[in-house]
Amino acid sequence: MSVLEIKNISKAFGELEVLRDISMNVEKGEVVAVIGPSGSGKSTLLRCATLLEKADGGEIIYEDGGKMFWEDDEKIRYASKKELKKIRACFGLVFQNFNLFRNMTVLKNIIEAPVSTGMMKKAEAKKKAAELLKKMDLEDKAGYYPCQLSGGQQQRVAIARALILNPSVLFFDEPTSALDPELTGEILKVIKELALEHMTMVIVTHEMGFARDVADKIIFMDGGVIVEQGTPDEVINHPQNERTKAFLGKFLD
Repeated sequence: MSVLEIKNISKAFGELEVLRDISMNVEKGEVVAVIGPSGSGKSTLLRCATLLEKADGGEIIYEDGGKMFWEDDEKIRYASKKELKKIRACFGLVFQNFNLFRNMTVLKNIIEAPVSTGMMKKAEAKKKAAELLKKMDLEDKAGYYPCQLSGGQQQRVAIARALILNPSVLFFDEPTSALDPELTGEILKVIKELALEHMTMVIVTHEMGFARDVADKIIFMDGGVIVEQGTPDEVINHPQNERTKAFLGKFLD
């Protein structure tokens, strides 16, 4: 069963076409790794899927929330505010640079969005946040501020924040790129544990070994298009496209 359908998405910044006719499905419980060189459109795809950017064409459908936007008479039409609020609860997004509020405690960072938008009562949000902090091995950090945490701890807080509404799909935009190698291992371990719990995830990553070990499907993007997709064995171990082979050859070397 598809949790997310992305159909024929296009996006340009001025004359630069960043996404060109991108289509993909994400199934329930599936881990999809999106790989490719910098500037290939990976992060823009995630931003379009999470309402941080407006696409120029195509449509996106969340199974639990309905159609986010669609193309009608060559114009993009978005769902109503009420429907978009429901759709926002379908996904969580973890940024590469944490994006925590520096003036808020760890607990406040986690509960701020669901409480301020009316999606959860404060008591309910606090209870859920405590469970998530325990899951992230941060139960003693609820009253800390981001500046008092390591990069790995901040990223785990960001993951807890993304999980608080039990999203249907969790997006990661290069979640380890701002971390040193030791802290990278912390975050990859958390993501692996979520995969074992059958959390549906779409992960933009440059960690090829991680993608090969954890993903059910790998999508290789270049120049704003999907060049190749398949299982980790198909894409990483036995790529068919010459561009994929060249990219992986440099990366794995």
